[in-house]
Amino acid sequence: MKKMKLYEAGDKMIDLISDNHSMLQGLGAFGIRLGFGDKTVSEICDEQGVDCYTFLTVVNFLINGYTPNANDERISVKTLLDYLRASHHYFLDFQLPTIRKKLEETLSLSNRTASGESQESARNLVMLIMRLYDEYAHDIRLHMKYEEKTFFPYVEALIRGEQKPDYNVDIFAKHHSDTTGKFYELQNIIIKYLPNDGLANNQLTATLYDIYNNEEWLSNHSNVEEVLFVPAIRILEQKLKQDDVSARISNMISRADNNESISEREKEIIICLVQGMSNKEIANHLFISVNTVITHRRNIIRKLQIHSLAGLTIYAIANNLIDTRILNGGK
Repeated sequence: MKKMKLYEAGDKMIDLISDNHSMLQGLGAFGIRLGFGDKTVSEICDEQGVDCYTFLTVVNFLINGYTPNANDERISVKTLLDYLRASHHYFLDFQLPTIRKKLEETLSLSNRTASGESQESARNLVMLIMRLYDEYAHDIRLHMKYEEKTFFPYVEALIRGEQKPDYNVDIFAKHHSDTTGKFYELQNIIIKYLPNDGLANNQLTATLYDIYNNEEWLSNHSNVEEVLFVPAIRILEQKLKQDDVSARISNMISRADNNESISEREKEIIICLVQGMSNKEIANHLFISVNTVITHRRNIIRKLQIHSLAGLTIYAIANNLIDTRILNGGK
């Protein structure tokens, strides 16, 4: 039975799980191993490399619906991504096949208990129910595979600091279909139209219980994506955009600083170049070697990021290094 409270880093992990046994699967998705004794949530997370704040955010959200501020930057996108990816693997590789096997065994048993004409009817009903289950399972598999193929790699790129101009989290959210309710029709059909007694009925009830739990798991999974994951990615996208703007501004400032760092000798070189002098003429004019002129020219290009004579002329005019009348023949 769930205990309605906000769990904190100082709480014992065993108390959290004892109060909320449904969080056992969540531990596996976070990569937290059992056998943690009486250690606190914080101690377990630190030991096993899990972001404690993000873990508690998911726990408190699933247990009592606590929703963090939409601008909460403390949530780790990487931790949520790892959690969701592990949840996919658990569901697709274990949960779906296990429930299918139980359902198939249960329906087969109910079919064997029927007799005569009712056996043929039961056999047909079993085939239809299994087909319905496979169709629903296929839809859910496609949903999760899309996320793993398209959305998760996009998030990984964001974590690396890369932006993709043709995709963002809003595109994902717009097309993100809700998987909740996929098995609702199947549950009702089994309950309404497949009555059993004895062992078959007991096994069928147990299988239905698994399906209901599965439905709750899907709902929780979808809610974590919508309420926690999507807002966290929006924050990451905005941060990268701000960082990009800051980088551009920093680059502009850096260039400006480089302009100011032009030495007096380099200014003389620029003036000579703008007046049309060759390297040898500049060397003779300034009483330096040709190699020194070439070195100065390389430094000017590196500092100003200007490679053309026209560009240097504009720079010289803008920084009052030459009088425009010189360029016009003294007029």
